[in-house]
Amino acid sequence: MAMQSGTALQEKVSRMLSKNQKKPLLKPNKPLVLKDEVANRKMNKGEATCVTEMSMMMACWKQNNFVDALCSNEMQSFYKCVEKAQIAKKGKSEQHTIGQGGRLAPKQVNTLLKRHPTLQTEI
Repeated sequence: MAMQSGTALQEKVSRMLSKNQKKPLLKPNKPLVLKDEVANRKMNKGEATCVTEMSMMMACWKQNNFVDALCSNEMQSFYKCVEKAQIAKKGKSEQHTIGQGGRLAPKQVNTLLKRHPTLQTEI
């Protein structure tokens, strides 16, 4: 089966090439050059944290007519979870400022692309 798909692909490519010059018949409608800027999109916020602790706390409140004293254990577990999440987020943001993060913000990418523009001719 893989052999048949490989030959089918080769047949398609050979049909797209001109017979005499072996150059592609299809011409791109835009130049094949990268732009010197990227879209200014917001970074993903990430996933919500402490959802289970919050739902446990709210369920306790509902059972006890929103009396805080009766749900102190659930409230403490929720607050501890929030503190851990804030510490993790702060550590992650510090890691991004150092440059060890995986992705750059679009603003940073645009400044780098302005410093080092791409060639304006096709290769």
